[in-house]
Amino acid sequence: MAKGKDVRVTVILECTSCVRNGVNKSATGISRYITQKNRHNTPNRLELRKFCPYCYKHTIHGEIKK
Repeated sequence: MAKGKDVRVTVILECTSCVRNGVNKSATGISRYITQKNRHNTPNRLELRKFCPYCYKHTIHGEIKK
């Protein structure tokens, strides 16, 4: 039997402050994390506080499209 859409999906979390500020000049890049979420429990976009090595602090990382 074939299932429809998977319940658990892989999502990419990206630092929101790096994207807005264009990243500080000394470090280049944007912090990204890969995680999973349950589509039934969390239908809207996921946001977690994670450490950003480019901002050198904990910031909000939001879900982005693949």
